[in-house]
Amino acid sequence: MEGLGILVGIGLVSAGVYAWLRVRKQVRIFSMALFGTSSLREGLEHQADILAETPKSVSGMTRLCLPRIEEDFPEFHWAQWKQRCENMLRGYLEALEYQDLSRLEQRGAVPGAGEERQRGRSGPGAAETGGGISEELRGQTEFRIREQQSRGVRERFRQVKIHQTEISRYQKEAGLCVIKLQSAVEYYYEEIRESQEGDGGEEAHVEKSPGSRLGRKRGNQKGSQQEKPGPLRQQNRYNMELVYVQDMTKAGDYATAVGATCPNCGAPITRLGSKFCEYCGTGVTPIDIRVWKLHRIEKE
Repeated sequence: MEGLGILVGIGLVSAGVYAWLRVRKQVRIFSMALFGTSSLREGLEHQADILAETPKSVSGMTRLCLPRIEEDFPEFHWAQWKQRCENMLRGYLEALEYQDLSRLEQRGAVPGAGEERQRGRSGPGAAETGGGISEELRGQTEFRIREQQSRGVRERFRQVKIHQTEISRYQKEAGLCVIKLQSAVEYYYEEIRESQEGDGGEEAHVEKSPGSRLGRKRGNQKGSQQEKPGPLRQQNRYNMELVYVQDMTKAGDYATAVGATCPNCGAPITRLGSKFCEYCGTGVTPIDIRVWKLHRIEKE
């Protein structure tokens, strides 16, 4: 009986080894057919590198939408607004990286906008010179910064490259017009946990998104080094919205694009020339309509 048990054990081990070899062979065949390499791991890593080097495609409807926009706003110059929006997108990423809202506000500042408003320009002609960022976008950026701070991390976006920006949609609604944009953006990304007392002053990398890694050796403890992942090269697609409010009473959710609420108590500002909140008396920036403002930035 003992000899029979040994034979059965040997048979089971042999069957297991045979099955493992069969599976391994099939995996190699599959990897070779799919990636051109016998190692599935190498094939997947190579594929990840290719994806990290290939810019995202964007919904390019500029040729169809731009004639309609220029018909409604004759002084709208797409080349200028494209550059402006790309600058504000860079400012948004800088604001997140440095946890400093002024980075976005500086990028969103439009030279000469105040002078044009003082001259009394209004209507489509003012749409080209005025503008900037909306209260909604400011709030969105502040929320992201506070969320980072609450988790004790800092995001880094290095070597930012915007490959392409196109108009994806133009829609006219009651009281406002919206131009939706898409940008293909490349950068090296890493999420770093801010150093705390007792950790030797080292920064811990907490990367969560897929991409191409740049490995680097960094000291972890005295007399030792270990391989730590570096920044992740990523290709992403960002959606943006340019909003032009013609009638604030009909703007609905887009009313925040013109700063239609009190920054202190949140009460609505109903008068265009108001300099103080009617409810709490806090000083407010006069509502500015009939100018284009960047209302939202979102990563897909």
